Amino acid sequence: FKGGEIMIKAFHSNWTTPFFKMNPNKEYYIEDFEILTTIISALKWREKNGSIKMVTDEIGANYYRRLGIDSIWDLGIDISLEGINNNIDSNLFWAAGKIYALKNQEAPCVMIDTDFIVWNKVEDLLLKSEISVIHKEEINSCVYPSKEHFIMKKGYLFDKKWSWTVLPSNTAFVYIGDNKFKEYYTTESIKFMENLLDSDDRIVNMVFAEQRLISMCAERKNIKINEIMALENLFSENQKLFTHTWGYKKEMKSDFNKRRDFCIRCINRILSDYPQYKYMLMNIKSLEIYFNEINK
Repeated sequence: FKGGEIMIKAFHSNWTTPFFKMNPNKEYYIEDFEILTTIISALKWREKNGSIKMVTDEIGANYYRRLGIDSIWDLGIDISLEGINNNIDSNLFWAAGKIYALKNQEAPCVMIDTDFIVWNKVEDLLLKSEISVIHKEEINSCVYPSKEHFIMKKGYLFDKKWSWTVLPSNTAFVYIGDNKFKEYYTTESIKFMENLLDSDDRIVNMVFAEQRLISMCAERKNIKINEIMALENLFSENQKLFTHTWGYKKEMKSDFNKRRDFCIRCINRILSDYPQYKYMLMNIKSLEIYFNEINK
């Protein structure tokens, strides 16, 4: 409790294995804009809502320590993703780390992506249901195909009671209040990832394991998922509660001016809200060019 309020524990996660699948001979790195959203995401959560940790592996933990940002997580860095099951194709299931990280948490907890920022208190929005997600997704058959699309290993059967019409849930921000449900969902998700046969679609398979299954599992257990806001509201100008940079990252990778403006805005925001982190930021090599601009 903080001043009589309920504090909700949250976690970020980062499984680095998929990075090396995509970049076999590169040294591990995180884009400058993603480092900055990670910092704001953690510090804002702590300021407004509760405690937060990073769940990663050895490479991830060492990277954050070298950057000097490990202190942003008041619950520290947990390296339990070091032991992820090798039966899972890390190229196909690049976000499987989230599921494994969630499996190891105690509910109630919040799973939050490092490119997702919660600017204010959300306790009232979350505590009114057992599960809250940022928004629901439409069933577009290119992204969420029918059951027949998936070729599974012999012996694996989809639960006959799963509904294929229930809307998937975006999992960039998820609150789960109940350990039994968390256990059921993560177990089913991992089972699906372990039993999928030949496929190379990195979107369809991952979003099934992560976003469609959470809705199917909830419906199967008669749990109503609370949708915090409709997708169009999340990206509307008037919405001041959340920022999700997911779609904008592609643009920042290809347009340096957009990247620079975004990074400078983030740095200025951190300096104004958390001046005690100024030297931490100044010591991050990839941010040097932005500090030079700011100091001009």
